[in-house]
Amino acid sequence: MNAPLLEFTHSASLSLGVELELQIVSRLDGDLTSGAAELLALIERRPHPGDFKPEVTDSMIEVSTGIHTHCQTLHAELQGARAALLGAADKLNLLICGGGAHPFQHWAKQKIFDKPRFHEVSELYGYLAKQFTVFGQHIHVGCSSGDEAMFLLHALSRYIPHLIALSAASPYYQGVDTAFETSRLTAISAFPLSGRAPLVTSWEAFNTYFADMQTTGVVQSMKDFYWDIRPKPEFGTVEIRIFDTPLTLHQAAALAAYVQTLSRYLLAERPFPIDETLYAVYTFNRFQAARFGFAGGLIDPVSRQKRLLRDDFIETLARIAPHASALDTALFLESLKGIAESGNDARWMRETYARSQSLPDLVWRQAQRWRDSP
Repeated sequence: MNAPLLEFTHSASLSLGVELELQIVSRLDGDLTSGAAELLALIERRPHPGDFKPEVTDSMIEVSTGIHTHCQTLHAELQGARAALLGAADKLNLLICGGGAHPFQHWAKQKIFDKPRFHEVSELYGYLAKQFTVFGQHIHVGCSSGDEAMFLLHALSRYIPHLIALSAASPYYQGVDTAFETSRLTAISAFPLSGRAPLVTSWEAFNTYFADMQTTGVVQSMKDFYWDIRPKPEFGTVEIRIFDTPLTLHQAAALAAYVQTLSRYLLAERPFPIDETLYAVYTFNRFQAARFGFAGGLIDPVSRQKRLLRDDFIETLARIAPHASALDTALFLESLKGIAESGNDARWMRETYARSQSLPDLVWRQAQRWRDSP
């Protein structure tokens, strides 16, 4: 029996949507705590910006935006959604914070949220489902066609190290400093069909690939792909999934601005060919960014030259500046340049912990930063 074709919904090119997975935290001890069902029930009692959903364990909650052309309006919607979420959390005496992984929670204590798909995930993946209590930002970029989506998927892979270093916010995991800028990626890498997508460059070819994977029983749907970047045909987007959830909303909007500006540059200028060359150094570059952040090395997949990741990012900002002007994203990108030069969220977390030597205190300060930041 042939698998049905995946129909790619056409979207406005370069439109944006964001999903943020957030931590539900106890005021008492700073640990993760159950609360997703109660939060969702309270939030839905009155109109609010954003769309709220449960995640695989019930100490997680996800907020997603609508479709935006400009990062400024996306940022404003996230601010309104935060107000609704914090209002509900305050009534339940809970805290909300960003970050890619909780610094000291233990995966075995987590409870699977009562939803059929999440129980199926738990049944299939065993303990990995609870270890998947990590928190990411997903950015959707609208594409006018499936072919455009496949081009962007592979072209953006060149810049995955930038995105990892910019968003890294999980240096602590299970109560220890991992020596990584982001420990979250290790949890995701344990899943089959994680990492990079296969080099399929047209929507027709992707349909053939998907049909083969589905008829052989490897996957049931697109949700079974845990790639760093994947197409989302029902939305008409590519979805970049590599980010830790930032500690502030402004940074979440700035990351979307960078992805939008990069996408405009790549579509307009087609600066390099889309072939397997892009992936020859992918795993090395990905590891360097996760381990060392902007101090890591990066090998340009085309020139094969090695340089500091920080230098490559700043040079890229200069290269895409005309596209930032066209999209009005320059101020957001300037804030990201400051992160590359002065330190990301992982550095803030380490410096904050160093002052108190208390991981619960770090979590409480993360929650305050989420509440107070622009």
